[in-house]
Amino acid sequence: MKKQYATLIHEWFEEVWNRHDSNTIDRLLDEDGVAHGIVDANGKEPRGPAAFKAFHQSFLKAFPNIAISVEDTVCEGDKIAARCIVRAKHEGDGLGIAATGKQVEFTGMCIVRVRNGKIVEGWNNFDFLKMHSQMGSIDSLR
Repeated sequence: MKKQYATLIHEWFEEVWNRHDSNTIDRLLDEDGVAHGIVDANGKEPRGPAAFKAFHQSFLKAFPNIAISVEDTVCEGDKIAARCIVRAKHEGDGLGIAATGKQVEFTGMCIVRVRNGKIVEGWNNFDFLKMHSQMGSIDSLR
């Protein structure tokens, strides 16, 4: 089971984010799956594939060349933890910020809970403060 779960999280980041395959969201995210730690345009946590797809499209519009590498995974019970590195260039205004053309690189971690081969809950902790600082959309924390 642990190997299957580790494969699932790698598949999620590779297919959904690196290959921009929104069909994988339907296949791997439970109908009631919720993503904690991220918010949609209305300030709500995405719940279910349709809501997550809207968040996904908005993020891809801002970062069409996003590349997320999964550096480590740990599986325990029905949960998978993944440590990631995100690299992208801010080329669009999908997040409500005019494109800056700046490269960003930041780290993040997520923990997902799996049931019947689908993600039912995810806790995301990505360094969006560093991302915004690199884009110049907030002052750097020096």
